[in-house]
Amino acid sequence: MKRIDLSETKKINDIPFVATVGFFDGVHIGHQYLIEQVKAEAQRLGLPSAVITFPVHPREVLQADYQPTLLCGYEEKLEKLANTGIDYCITLPFTRELSQLSAREFIHNVLRNEMGVHTLFVGYDHRFGHNRESDFSEYERYGNEVEMRVLQATELQVNGENVSSSRIRRLLQSGDIRTANALLSYSYTISGKIVEGYQVGRTIGFPTANIRTWERYKVIPQLGVYAVLVHIQNTVYEGMLYIGRRPTLNHDSEISVEVNIFDFDADLYNQSLTVEFIDFIRGDMKFDNLKLLKQQIHRDKEAVMRILKKIAIHNKNILPQR
Repeated sequence: MKRIDLSETKKINDIPFVATVGFFDGVHIGHQYLIEQVKAEAQRLGLPSAVITFPVHPREVLQADYQPTLLCGYEEKLEKLANTGIDYCITLPFTRELSQLSAREFIHNVLRNEMGVHTLFVGYDHRFGHNRESDFSEYERYGNEVEMRVLQATELQVNGENVSSSRIRRLLQSGDIRTANALLSYSYTISGKIVEGYQVGRTIGFPTANIRTWERYKVIPQLGVYAVLVHIQNTVYEGMLYIGRRPTLNHDSEISVEVNIFDFDADLYNQSLTVEFIDFIRGDMKFDNLKLLKQQIHRDKEAVMRILKKIAIHNKNILPQR
């Protein structure tokens, strides 16, 4: 995939191309299905294929206090777009000036005149232009005015519901990791740096690494315990992740993210890691004492190990490396 960043260059190859426009948060199977349609039409016409996307969420530009909750960051998104086999990824800076363009002006001035789009695929629920007032029939008419084909993409449904980034966010926030991962086509991840914690885990036999996530924009799944794979310096370990407010210890109301890495005993402070979510075990709970908490954590670990064993059997690519 060739990247073209229009904040750095105005030059796009003179060859026309087949494209689609969107934010593509998560690059989930719905996005992949749309991109496959773009690629198929491009191949039929003998033209290159392209996705046109934005480096930041449009609402971040329009609302200064908006804090996005996303499935992936910009670089992660580009990596996942590259995996789709699309020919070009064109990054279009989203500005207030761009947001003021009508759909007709966007199609005429930006897509056709500046970029040279030959055929545009519009997602089943996608709207663009100032106030997003136009619909597909109008996009088609605007395209015809400048000899640009506009096609409506076929939607993808799973269990009778359209696949969307917002649907996946809701699944993560409800703890339905398996369904979220299935709709993403990969395991959801968070990354961060290991920082010093309360070290209570060591006193009950479950030392944990406290994670300070640096992807502040990312969805944090439901509070509770998870089966995870932990990526540290190109090595993958099995582990158990806790997200919660530590109600048994009553330290504070802040959400803590900490992971117990199985069969691992090394200093991780200030190192970075990525946690890959595999399954949800249970919600956050308060126990009357540390003994009951320890007993529950033992049961949690047994449940996690059963799940990860099944995963390893079905997919040897994610077997932990010792």
